[in-house]
Amino acid sequence: MITVVKEFTFDAAHYLPNYDGPCSNLHGHTYKLQVGIKGEIDESGMVMDFKKLKEMVQSYVNALDHSYLNELEGREFGAFPAKMPTAEKMVEWFVRHVSSDLAYADTSLRLDFIRLYETPTSYAEWRES
Repeated sequence: MITVVKEFTFDAAHYLPNYDGPCSNLHGHTYKLQVGIKGEIDESGMVMDFKKLKEMVQSYVNALDHSYLNELEGREFGAFPAKMPTAEKMVEWFVRHVSSDLAYADTSLRLDFIRLYETPTSYAEWRES
């Protein structure tokens, strides 16, 4: 099995309510999202075309880009963790949507991981295992 990875970036603002620290204030990040898809190499010589992977994920990234994350509740793609938009909860949100879209598009492929950098040195990650 091979894992192919596509990387995305987006900018967004948020604050963490009931958090005792500087993140309780409104602030922004340039997030970096990495999505890994695992599968066998097919007759095209690929696991998944990077263009198709980008098309699958880009709409979710676009929904967050230049947004105020605490105000996304009830908007498109539903169930966004607007009340507490931590990197961990955002990763869960991406996993739910990307794995669902992937299962619909191709049952032979699996979501291997989602990694979301909140800063250049800090990230939250979900792995299939």
